[in-house]
Amino acid sequence: MTRPSNKIGGAFFASRLAPTGTAIPVGAGLPAMAILLSLKIHWVSEQLSAANVVAKSPPTGSHAMTTPTDGKTPDLSAKEQHEVEKSQPPRAAVLHEIIRSQGDQELERSIAALWWSALAAGLTMGLSLMGMGLLTSRLPEGDEFKVIASFGYCAGFLAVILARQQLFTENTLTAVLPVMTKPTLLNFGRLIRLWTVVLVGNLCGTILVAYVMLELPIFDAKTDHAFLEIGRKVMEHSASQMFAKGIVSGWMIATMVWMIPSMESAKMWIIILITYFMALGDFTHIVVGSAEVSYLVFAGELPWSDFLAVFAGPTLAGNIIGGSFIFALISHAQIRSESGTPKPDGPEKDHAESKPD
Repeated sequence: MTRPSNKIGGAFFASRLAPTGTAIPVGAGLPAMAILLSLKIHWVSEQLSAANVVAKSPPTGSHAMTTPTDGKTPDLSAKEQHEVEKSQPPRAAVLHEIIRSQGDQELERSIAALWWSALAAGLTMGLSLMGMGLLTSRLPEGDEFKVIASFGYCAGFLAVILARQQLFTENTLTAVLPVMTKPTLLNFGRLIRLWTVVLVGNLCGTILVAYVMLELPIFDAKTDHAFLEIGRKVMEHSASQMFAKGIVSGWMIATMVWMIPSMESAKMWIIILITYFMALGDFTHIVVGSAEVSYLVFAGELPWSDFLAVFAGPTLAGNIIGGSFIFALISHAQIRSESGTPKPDGPEKDHAESKPD
């Protein structure tokens, strides 16, 4: 039996391996077979690659799945990305600028406008003494019921802040930030003017409302006695305790002022939360406390000298230090320490990167 030559066998295999329509010379032999075998393998791999791409392609009208390269969640639409950006809490620098601009507006107000607003705030703060006295007089005796009666303390703060009246302890932060941002003699003078007018107006209002609550036949004897007990509780503290508690009180009010711009929808609850804990902790506040302590003075239980030396002076110093020199200074230092501006995302980022130097 005769064995076929390599040329014939090579041509036979080459003709079987070649793609359809490829002409193979009969005498090509083994070299042609090797070349066509490699071509066939290449052609098959291309077909498989094309089939793989088609299989991975998404159906018409659907979003392609992409692998995130920047750590972000893939496949968010433009509307969804906008919702994400909209839901982000404001940066600390934004809160700082909101409060600073508010403080700058307050520093620009006339003395008359500041005075009448501060006087109204002092009168309104009498609601805190009134609320605590009414609740205390109608609850059974015992320290455990102070948990409920302390809610009355929130009434004056809610009314004053929601009515946008001038409260001195708010201005220990709001009016101080413009001065820290631009510490000039002019701004220091504007700050002292604001503090003086607002403090005097607040104290006149609270002292007046305390006198009216005592002298006019408005409340029953049990409620009048509750007012006296509230004032006596305040005066149990020494001057040093008044000062220390005043620092905490000033810091808490400044914290409340800082929180409100970022949570306007929860403004009322922020005020209630902060001032309620102030009442529970017996932290001294120059405006509310002046109504409570002056009630004792008008009742003949306390001289004005003790009002000024034991309560007003130490409490005022503590409120200023807690609100201005601790919270405001630290918050301002935080903003000054931030370097640069936030990097833009999305199209703005691409535009910024492609912008020539």
